[in-house]
Amino acid sequence: MYVYDEFDRAFLQERVAEFRDQVERRLAGELNEEEFKPLRLMNGVYLQLHAYMLRVCIPYGTLSARQLRAMAAVARKYDRGYGHFTTRQNIQFNWIKLAELPDAMADLAEVGIHGIQTSGNCIRNTTTDPWAGAAADEVEDPRLYAEVIRQWSTLHPEFTYLPRKFKIAITAAKHDRAAIRVHDVGLRLYKRDGKTGFEVSVGGGLGRSPYIGKTIRDFLPEEDLLSYLEAILRTYNLGGRRDNIYKARIKIQVHEMGAEAFAQKVEAEWAEIRDGALKLDKAALDAIRDRFLNPALEDLEDAPAVLATALADSDFARWHANSVAPHKAKGHAIVTLSLKPVGAPPGDATADQMDAIADLADQYAYGEIRVAHEQNLTFPYVRQKDLPALWAKLKAIGVATPNVGLISDIIACPGLDYCSLANARSIPVAQKLTERFADDARIADIGRLHLNISGCINACGHHHVGHIGILGVEKKDEEFFQITLGGKGNSKARIGELIGPAVSEGEVVDVVERLVETYLDLRTSPAETFIAAVQRLGTDPFKERAYAPR
Repeated sequence: MYVYDEFDRAFLQERVAEFRDQVERRLAGELNEEEFKPLRLMNGVYLQLHAYMLRVCIPYGTLSARQLRAMAAVARKYDRGYGHFTTRQNIQFNWIKLAELPDAMADLAEVGIHGIQTSGNCIRNTTTDPWAGAAADEVEDPRLYAEVIRQWSTLHPEFTYLPRKFKIAITAAKHDRAAIRVHDVGLRLYKRDGKTGFEVSVGGGLGRSPYIGKTIRDFLPEEDLLSYLEAILRTYNLGGRRDNIYKARIKIQVHEMGAEAFAQKVEAEWAEIRDGALKLDKAALDAIRDRFLNPALEDLEDAPAVLATALADSDFARWHANSVAPHKAKGHAIVTLSLKPVGAPPGDATADQMDAIADLADQYAYGEIRVAHEQNLTFPYVRQKDLPALWAKLKAIGVATPNVGLISDIIACPGLDYCSLANARSIPVAQKLTERFADDARIADIGRLHLNISGCINACGHHHVGHIGILGVEKKDEEFFQITLGGKGNSKARIGELIGPAVSEGEVVDVVERLVETYLDLRTSPAETFIAAVQRLGTDPFKERAYAPR
């Protein structure tokens, strides 16, 4: 965990006081909604379909148990007893009254969390691998650099009013768990000849015009990270489209200019500033690194006897195989907590669950929790000997469903149940799909399959990069759903292919099931994953079965 200093704490208190004054002026009628809108957006407050929504920043997805308890308290005191974890590693509260928003923000500020830059045309929360600092396959902990970016980007005077929102993601592992290729800027941290640096991609993003990011610099030394990002942002800020909201993202600029031409402009800008004040030296990095309080992990036995005994229980063994990952430290493991139980909205956690998870984090996970972009939670540091006891307690609070990475581990936006932009509901479709695919043995046989749902073209559910993607559209005042196949969000990212006309809400679950049955019939063996079968066969066999007359 990064420990904030007195400056950070004082800044948050001042920001809450400022927003309290703005809310009081709005309630008194001194500000109309149009005047209030840019002020609330700067603090992560949206006006949704039914109420104001507060989006709270969880920097690079890292939470302390104390912070999670504060979120539970806000959910219980000001909202309806739950929060929704998002694909940007944040949490949203959907029902807080405007008059009570400053109080909720003050309570969160006490533990160092806030909603600043979770909305508006600015640099949003930098996301990273939820296993950062623990993953066996990472080069080094990328959260150091995410924190560097946080400090540089927060209230950056030049980039507060960009043409559109701007998203950065970092990974430092062989397996990309941060989906960097579908971000405005993606950073892959690696070492070349013993030196730390980044592969830099730009112009990725989903929404109305989905694109995969293009590499514009193969290796950027770590000391040049901020100056190069500044050069990218300046190039975008000056040349990005401001005349059309649908063409304002950097992905459109990169696409229209071409990646090579865009890179040339960035390099020219960078040449002017690379040796200036933004150059990162060892002392600056060490000062930030020293404020990370990482747990002092014991050197423990791998595969202890208590774990071997517990694995004789088939239910525990299924969960262990699905939700427990290798750790870089001997005798430890990484545990994913599924927020996707059968029949529930994906990514939601009740206040009681959050309190219980915080308690379990203190007891078993060194007090630290991570939020994953798949809308699940992670304990990055768990002793292997504690896994059986932890599993029993996770199961008791409903967060031990062994479906991580499987068909019922659905990424979904809030959809038309909450969002004023949505064309269709996402949550009911996700609930019906989890009910259809509720049998643990069945979904284990299907194997790895990412199913993503968005309620509108803005793609908050990342449907473009789902192995199966579902997009809600409106046709003659009714909700319909388009289906895409073959998307991927990892290092080999690709956009899914639309396979046919939109289907009604009553048909969508059956269509998905037919796609799955096609895979099961045509796979070469259970070892061939759904996405591998789609890549081998193409979409035609799936399309024929999905739309076959019934």
